[in-house]
Amino acid sequence: MARSHHRKKHKEHVRQFKHVHDTSVSATVTKSRTSAKLVFGIAGIIVGFAVGYFASSGDMIWMAAGTVAGAVAGYIIGRRIDAEKTN
Repeated sequence: MARSHHRKKHKEHVRQFKHVHDTSVSATVTKSRTSAKLVFGIAGIIVGFAVGYFASSGDMIWMAAGTVAGAVAGYIIGRRIDAEKTN
């Protein structure tokens, strides 16, 4: 009986298929799904709210100011991390 899986042409075809498949997988792996701006922005909101709450004993104005300041600081930190990641 003939052994078709020992032919050189068949092996070359399988090798080409693996090469095409490997490049498409590597392109999707390197792409980031979330940005650091979003992650650090949300973390900054939470930390800013907590600091504002505990520092002012629950005064709404200072809690809002802490939340905004934490969000801005987290966004700036996340933007710098994203900029370093692309370079």
